[in-house]
Order: sequence, then structure tokens, then C-alpha cells
Amino acid sequence: MNDVFDNKLGWMLDDALRMPETRYAILLSADGLLVAHSARIDRDEAERQAAGMAGLQSLARATAEFCGTPDTVWRQTVSEFDDGYVFLVAAGPGAYLAVSASLHVDMEAVSFRLQELVQRLGGELTSPPRHGVGGAA
Repeated sequence: MNDVFDNKLGWMLDDALRMPETRYAILLSADGLLVAHSARIDRDEAERQAAGMAGLQSLARATAEFCGTPDTVWRQTVSEFDDGYVFLVAAGPGAYLAVSASLHVDMEAVSFRLQELVQRLGGELTSPPRHGVGGAA
């Protein structure tokens, strides 16, 4: 991924964190590779969290049938900890968005905002990054 593409996605993640009580945001691939991260988290920590989130989404998708039928689709996982929550949502084919927040966050508002962000990210993730002027590679 080029730096311009990564920076644009990072800016979009930072924009999602304008909600009160949110902390960090990362965008990752299904295999745990970091795609982009918000400015509040450094790259090394974001990469470590991306690897963990890949396992979490894999586990959640594998157990979706427990909630319904064999064709039940996983959409979101919310994990609660002593100091807050982690929201993990599907962000497109093979991409996932994770946001951490304090215990005082408005969970419904965060879930709604993440779905809005997923819509915005979808356009960016399905369009290849442009190189050079006028779209020339």
C-alpha cells in the first residue's frame, strides 16, 4: 500500500475517533496485516493489535452458526474489558475495522458511526490507489 493511500485511510480513521470516549482505530486485513491506523496509536502497537484482531474476527466468524443457521453472517463483535470496549466490524471483502473506547462511550452511537465509516472505507478499499498525475501508473 502506498503512503498516500495509507495516510488517507488514517485520516478517515482519525475522523471516526472524534466521538467522545473513543481511543484508537485500526484497519486490518483478514490475515492480520495492518492496512491503516489512527494517529493516536503508534505503528508497532497497531500491528500487534491487528494480528490479535484477525484471530478475534476469525473466531467470531467460525462461531456465527451458534447464533442462527449455517449461513449466518458475522457482522460485529464487541468485547468488554475492565477499562473499556473493542468494537470489531467487517469493513469490506477481507478487511476489518477495530475501534477501542472507554467504558463511558455511547455504544449505540459508536456502532452507528462505524457502519457509516465502513461505507466510506468501502469506496477506498475497492478503488485501487492512484499513482502519478491524471491517474497514470
